[in-house]
Amino acid sequence: MLAPVARHVDVALNVAGNRTGSSQASDVERRLATDFASPFARYALLVITGVPSPDTPDGRAALAEIASTIDHTPGVARTASYLTTRDTAFLGPQGTLMVVGLHAPPQEADDWILGLRAVSASVQQRLRPRYPRATLAWTGNAALNYDVRSATAADASRAEHRIVPLTLVLLLIVFGSGVAACLPLLAAGLAIMMSLGVAVLLVYANWPLAIVLRNTVSMLGLGAGIDYALLVVSRFREGLAAGHTSVEAAELALRHAGHTVFMSATAVVISFAALLVVPASELRSIATGGLIVVAISGLVATTLLPGLLAWLGPRVDALRMPWIGRAAATRAQGGVHPGWLAWGKWAAAHPWGVLALGGLPLVALGSQAGRLNANLPSGDWLPHHAESTVALASLTRMGKSGLVQTLRIIIQFPPGSGVLTPTGWDATRHATERLAADPRVALVRSLPSVTGAIHPSPTFINLLPSDVLRAFASRDGRETSVEVVPREGVPISAVIALAREIRVAGPAAFTGDADAHVLVGGLPAFNAEYQDQVRARSGTIVALVIAGSFVTLLIGFRSVLVPIKAIILNLVSVAAAFGAAVVVFQDGYGIGLLGLAAPIDGLFPAVPLVVFCLVFGFSMDYEVFLVARVAEAVARGADEESAIADGVARTGGVITSAAAIMVVVFAAFALSDFLLIKILGFTLAVAILIDATFVRMAVGPALLRLAGRWNWWPSARGACARK
Repeated sequence: MLAPVARHVDVALNVAGNRTGSSQASDVERRLATDFASPFARYALLVITGVPSPDTPDGRAALAEIASTIDHTPGVARTASYLTTRDTAFLGPQGTLMVVGLHAPPQEADDWILGLRAVSASVQQRLRPRYPRATLAWTGNAALNYDVRSATAADASRAEHRIVPLTLVLLLIVFGSGVAACLPLLAAGLAIMMSLGVAVLLVYANWPLAIVLRNTVSMLGLGAGIDYALLVVSRFREGLAAGHTSVEAAELALRHAGHTVFMSATAVVISFAALLVVPASELRSIATGGLIVVAISGLVATTLLPGLLAWLGPRVDALRMPWIGRAAATRAQGGVHPGWLAWGKWAAAHPWGVLALGGLPLVALGSQAGRLNANLPSGDWLPHHAESTVALASLTRMGKSGLVQTLRIIIQFPPGSGVLTPTGWDATRHATERLAADPRVALVRSLPSVTGAIHPSPTFINLLPSDVLRAFASRDGRETSVEVVPREGVPISAVIALAREIRVAGPAAFTGDADAHVLVGGLPAFNAEYQDQVRARSGTIVALVIAGSFVTLLIGFRSVLVPIKAIILNLVSVAAAFGAAVVVFQDGYGIGLLGLAAPIDGLFPAVPLVVFCLVFGFSMDYEVFLVARVAEAVARGADEESAIADGVARTGGVITSAAAIMVVVFAAFALSDFLLIKILGFTLAVAILIDATFVRMAVGPALLRLAGRWNWWPSARGACARK
């Protein structure tokens, strides 16, 4: 039922939509379209290069041909260029540009971009015989959004094609059987397809979701779906090897591995549910996608998969790979690997030495986490091959790239006043002069700056062109708009800071009129709201995730120390992963291997929270699997040292195999063209690698040994109730 719906996912999802839900920046965009009837409330930029300058006859003729065609394109409200205003702001040393206002689209402004590109390509072909290097390229927020949507879908598809063959090879090594190896891939594929279908239905039910959900579902579906299924299949094969019937082995797998999957999935779902408290489209989409796909992966692993295994029975070992070696057979026939048993005994016998050996690398990496910069990165971090990125590079060479980061401000005046009254005009001029004096600002456009009038007379106002009034004054005259173009080369973070400063300053300081009201919009304002909302709710999210994880483990093991230890180790894994991201992305060590030419100065506001939530959830998977085995051994009467050695011996291979697969999944997304996904993929891959090796196989067993019987306080019997 969900498969046909899932096919529409790339159309249904938008890029960021209203990034921060109901916000001041979105209110500005709405008011420009309604109160002002501005044709440029939504707009795209057409960058034109390779033709003569419009201040020449040939250049004007070429620009007129382009403008005439674009003006009659569906979705276009109006165009502005050097032809309409003779403003040198439209000119650059290597080309010219056109601002194209867009009508309200069916969903998002970028919905018009595909049609506009088809028209501009046709015009470009007509110009090429006269001007062989003529190029027309679209950029701006709408075009960039469209390209990010396309690149994200392509990235997810490429990552899946890279992951599946590598994962199949790893699963063949783990199981030594073709049928057993295919089952986790089947479970992951079903979980991804069903999750995308559910996401599309949510969009149809008026729950807007961003395109980043597509990558989130693919990445986590492959990771969690394979991970959960691997645990269940492994335990099923152990049951068969112990002489149980197919149904008994499936029940055994569900009782033990299913319990682990349930607890892990619950922890991850709690983590993603906590992310939903941030009213930002991007994070809510990541949270929604992660919550859905992990929940469905857990359900597939604990419902469909056990039934399928019971039906397959011994045929699960069909298509054996005799060249794989003894490791797979060992895992299938009791799970005690001599290498892991030796390590488990040594770790249990020398806990302090193991703690130092495993802890030093974690401390070294974790110490770098404090330098993590969770802001938007400066510079060009979008897919380099995309038309909008190429056009943005042309704008940069023209010295006009600041147009993409334009701040759009609306000043609202009290009843009885307005922009065309002396008080309103003075307030607008005061704001214009204040902004123009800021070193981060290249250009300020307002009624006072466009007309040059200081104290306009009623006659002068009556002579103002209607186009100017529509652009800068609302229908009732009580609102005026001010456009602020940043100076070339000013970092994104500085423009975002300017947006915040205007809001914080208040109307009295900004306009000189304490009764006025100031609204700040534009892309930098959206980004400022996004960052502020993420930071304001980070503490709440961290507290919810930690509390949820604690309660989940407390219920699962009926122990106080086990959940406390797990939370501390999870925090260590997160800190080490953050430190690795800082060393690679901010310091630049090995960054070329990930396809980046230089270090970046920000790792996105979403990355810390998403990584924190994911690592907490998935780390719980390995913690539960290991501790449950140790608890089973304790319940059989083994002493702590022997129980830990047995637990490591029985789970070491499965944990490292599951982690290896998850590392491959996340690492494939680290090769993404979309920088946010690249950072997430790398950081999660490092986190899982660290957690499954240094943390769970070294530090974790050492701490279990040091705690001794206190691990199971207040009730050792309760800790083993799941046996």
